[in-house]
Amino acid sequence: MAEDVVMVTDQGFDSEDWKAVSFTYVEYPKGDFVGYVLAWISLLPMMLLVSFATLIIFRRDLHTMAFAAGLFVNETVNWIVKHTLKEARPMRGRQNLHNEYGMPSSHSQFMWFFSTYFALFLLLRLYRNQSIIDDLWKYVCALLGFVAAILVSWSRVYLMYHTISQVAVGALIGSLLSAPWFCFVHFLLTPVFPILSSSPLGEFLMLRDSTLIPHVMWFEYTCSRSEARSRQRKMSSRKSHIASVQYDDLRLSGPLSGQGTGDGARTHNRGVLVWIQHPLCHNTPWLMQ
Repeated sequence: MAEDVVMVTDQGFDSEDWKAVSFTYVEYPKGDFVGYVLAWISLLPMMLLVSFATLIIFRRDLHTMAFAAGLFVNETVNWIVKHTLKEARPMRGRQNLHNEYGMPSSHSQFMWFFSTYFALFLLLRLYRNQSIIDDLWKYVCALLGFVAAILVSWSRVYLMYHTISQVAVGALIGSLLSAPWFCFVHFLLTPVFPILSSSPLGEFLMLRDSTLIPHVMWFEYTCSRSEARSRQRKMSSRKSHIASVQYDDLRLSGPLSGQGTGDGARTHNRGVLVWIQHPLCHNTPWLMQ
């Protein structure tokens, strides 16, 4: 162990030259269960980013891409405001831990942009049922989005990564940015989605426009189920056709000349044709694959 330390020192490395990747680095007070839970809750923005990347790669829906683009614009605004105000974070007795500015909170701004846009999409953009009971799930999901935003904001204050004012300003900016971005996507980008999806580039990238489909999950489920059943029927019909052709070839082939009624076998174009002499078989040919 001492040799390793000497070797590192000889190479000229200094502990102050090393910097940790803090994208998912969250600290909480040791032994504090609430802080432990809130530390995981504060990672919700990262989880949402991974979810967006997965949806974009595998579904390639244009509205999902527009939503993700809004989150990127929101983060760009947050970076600009942070480096303009240059307000420090709470120290917590470790001055070298937080090397970024704290006003406004990027976690808070991200979550409030997401939750506000999500609520607008559910309540204004998505299809409406005739009964409010059928639309109850929309209100529940929208409420859960705001609850998640509140928990993430509280976690940043509880874990002393931000002050209350930094979290509040982040929530305000995120909420205010989400509304105009929703209008921009709904009124300006959505009419262009069919053109983009039907363009040569859109067909090459397999882009989707699900704007006019009210129940996307149910639509994809029924389409995949009907396609699977159709292919299963085609496979069964094909197997029946092959068996019928083999049987017709077997009937038209007739007995072999020179074989008489004895036992024997010959090579058939679809298998081995075996002649069996038995009182109950009457020299019946059998096709063996």
